Amino acid sequence: MHETVVAQSIIDTILAETKRQNAKPVSVKVSCGVLNAINDEVLRFAVEAIAKDTACEGLKLEIEHKPMQGRCKNCKKIFDVDFHQPSCPDCKTGDFDLEPDAPLVLEQIEFQTE
Repeated sequence: MHETVVAQSIIDTILAETKRQNAKPVSVKVSCGVLNAINDEVLRFAVEAIAKDTACEGLKLEIEHKPMQGRCKNCKKIFDVDFHQPSCPDCKTGDFDLEPDAPLVLEQIEFQTE
């Protein structure tokens, strides 16, 4: 279960930052590409299970999926690929390369301020 390893890494990182901030984490935002093999439901479940009985218990998890991007071979524009109309929005050519999918990134941790 790939998501369990990812969830453990997220919780470990948050707990380390929690000690530095001396505050309770209330939400976290992660992002990943659309082709990433993360199942949102399974990741949420794994984060919830691993966070139990830690400072992260009750943490809200937001997952953002970054769109796939292409680079036009004609005009070199980088654009979000619409797979229903796969063409450059500027020069309208369908001749483009796909950019690498966005990696899984821990974007933000929000802490409770008292």
